[in-house]
Amino acid sequence: MSKISYRHDSPIGRIPISRVTPVVDGGRWPAKAFQGEVLPFSAIVFREGHDALGAEVLLTSPSGKTSIHRMHPGAPGSDSWHVRAQLSEIGDYKFCVRAFGDDYETWHHNAQVKLEVGVDEELMMLEGVALLTSAAAEKDRSAANAKALIAIAEVLGDSKQSAKDRFAAAETAAVKKLISDEPIRSIVTLSDEFLIKCEREYAGSAAWYEFFPRSEGASFDAKTKKWTSGNFVTAAKRLPEVAAMGFQILYMPPIHPIGKAFRKGPNNSLTAGDQDPGSPWAIGSEAGGHDAIHPDLGTEKDFVAFVKKAKELGLEIALDLALQASPDHPWVKTNPEWFTTRADGSIAYAENPPKKYQDIYPINFDNDRDGIYLEILRVVKHWIGLGIRVFRVDNPHTKPVNFWEWLIGEVNAEFPDVIFLAEAFTRPAMMHQLGKAGFQQSYTYYTWRNSKSELESYLNELAHESADFFRPNLWVSTPDILTEYLQFGGPAGHKIRALIAAMAGASWGMYAGYELVEAVARPGAEEHIDSEKYEYKPRDWKTAEKSGRSIAPFITKLNDIRNENAAIRQLRNLEIHYSDDSAILVFTKHLDAAHTADGKAETIIVVVNTDPHAIRETTVHLDVGRAGIHADEFEVVDLLTNKKYDWTAHNFVRIDPRDIPGHV
Repeated sequence: MSKISYRHDSPIGRIPISRVTPVVDGGRWPAKAFQGEVLPFSAIVFREGHDALGAEVLLTSPSGKTSIHRMHPGAPGSDSWHVRAQLSEIGDYKFCVRAFGDDYETWHHNAQVKLEVGVDEELMMLEGVALLTSAAAEKDRSAANAKALIAIAEVLGDSKQSAKDRFAAAETAAVKKLISDEPIRSIVTLSDEFLIKCEREYAGSAAWYEFFPRSEGASFDAKTKKWTSGNFVTAAKRLPEVAAMGFQILYMPPIHPIGKAFRKGPNNSLTAGDQDPGSPWAIGSEAGGHDAIHPDLGTEKDFVAFVKKAKELGLEIALDLALQASPDHPWVKTNPEWFTTRADGSIAYAENPPKKYQDIYPINFDNDRDGIYLEILRVVKHWIGLGIRVFRVDNPHTKPVNFWEWLIGEVNAEFPDVIFLAEAFTRPAMMHQLGKAGFQQSYTYYTWRNSKSELESYLNELAHESADFFRPNLWVSTPDILTEYLQFGGPAGHKIRALIAAMAGASWGMYAGYELVEAVARPGAEEHIDSEKYEYKPRDWKTAEKSGRSIAPFITKLNDIRNENAAIRQLRNLEIHYSDDSAILVFTKHLDAAHTADGKAETIIVVVNTDPHAIRETTVHLDVGRAGIHADEFEVVDLLTNKKYDWTAHNFVRIDPRDIPGHV
């Protein structure tokens, strides 16, 4: 008869633990989190037989402090265990799941069942005494807890009282808390250890605004027929208004010199006049490249002053990192090997057939890899040295992913507060991989998800399927994109899209002019006519506000609501609910009292009419449990209007999008 041997390196522990989250690709990359974010942890944990078990998350902070978070069982029969924990430190967290035999609960259950039928009463009391006495002697148990366990054991061993009375003394709320605080564990099993990269709050939660500095303060002289470009001094005058709207990050398209070779004219035309400034993304001229400032915008000193002014107003400046070059870029002369040479000896310009971008040369990252990598790292560090901590990266999906993993890793190792936003409207696999490689945030498909059903599916995906590695930034508009929804949705459509983005997204953003409902498209294109990408576009902000054409007050209200309610600035807490109408979107965000600054639980209910053209009436059905509401009737306050309502799980709503397109 052969002996049974046990593999000590078996992936199955004494208690099986599997499907631990948040874990990205088995731990290949750390899961993402930001300071103050509440993360859901889960695992599948089970054991043989009927004895009770417990599970908890052991979470070690970057400073080395380990906290224990007791997990709770999920749906019956699922063997899933769950808990939420808030991360407060910046840096790398480590965590594992600890499963154990819950000996007290096993004894408690068995004793309860047997006492009900009068079987083995004294034996169960003796087993309780033995269990508690043994647990009290454990070395890692606190003295206070051990003393309390001994006191309970003495009660259980008091034969002068009935077994039922003794048992009752062992299941009071105080005793249950005592055991819950320091469980009696056996056959302890640990899962593998995993990493969570916790970054500063703006890496995962912020409101962004985009403007072209050359347009802010630009002017046209009708007599000379000449334009005067805006600059950092004139653009700084717009900063207080951006800050007053509640935005936290101001992003600017490239501020570098623009090439003249093949410069694009208005509406992407191939012929540019003397007064056409060209696309900022055609970077480089005799005035310099990626580390230079366009002479029309001012000097480096002007730029530093602009960044300082923004900081004083509570704004961070995000620069565009567009890794491409105009034919006039200094790199073309100094390092022609960094580009692709075609069969006829010419350098290949950028193409997305049938589109052609003759004013841009893409970089070939497989030519002189070390030279290219180090030069780009130098450029990034140059701007970091001038006070920049946020970069919006243009078309990162057209560059090798391993380059981004290297660059972001190098930068964040030295400057952990630097944030990279990926402008990658491409296939999901690539967008997700860029997130795993290190990008703190990414643009999304939100721009093209407009119907209730599309939004429900996509928001659920962003909040619950990809949040461990992909942080979405819900931009309502860009200089490149003007969807049909916005073209024909009018002010109502613009308010709807902003309301959903600001409330559903932990991060959201908008491009200047959105508040003025600029929505005229270039014929045959999903782009603004007279695009600011190719010309100056000064706006008369004050006249628009006085005439009531601006929806800036509504935008300001949304950002105020975000800033005053922490639950909104989270993403993973988003829950979709049901309405009877095909256009009424309903979702909630909840934070427990333990995760708010004032110690009060917070539930935000958002109801939006996604149809900009019609009044909608319907009944909204809330799953109050998932919404964190523990009452049959409750008062709600609409943060958009300050009106109060008495609600239940089922509520009638009537929403006119021409007025206010929803409730918060």
